[in-house]
Amino acid sequence: MGKFLLVTIQVDLYDRLALNLESDLVQMVSKTGARGVLIDISALSIVDSFMGRIIGNIGNMSKIMDAETVVVGMQPAVAITLVELGLELKGVSTALNVVKGMELLHKKIGSLEDTTEEEEHDDHSAE
Repeated sequence: MGKFLLVTIQVDLYDRLALNLESDLVQMVSKTGARGVLIDISALSIVDSFMGRIIGNIGNMSKIMDAETVVVGMQPAVAITLVELGLELKGVSTALNVVKGMELLHKKIGSLEDTTEEEEHDDHSAE
């Protein structure tokens, strides 16, 4: 969707499928030049520590590749599980639903682009 990749996880992922998702997403960020990744997990009823780490890894790798990651649709039981497991999902923002997630990505990317434009302007005015 424009500058963003939208991923909807429809089924509980077993380990190999989760690793494939991680790899495919990072490759798509690189291939498309996406500035944001929105992952909808509303269909997941359970997230284990491995899947939690995969989501965190996606966020960290995307960040390195200049893309923001937002996870949306987290069920209350999933949020409780992640907290109980001590998983912070660093590098990942969360939003209640896809609409709020897209708004958050637009806000994050917009503020990043404004900062970049200001830095470029400052570089040119210093010459």
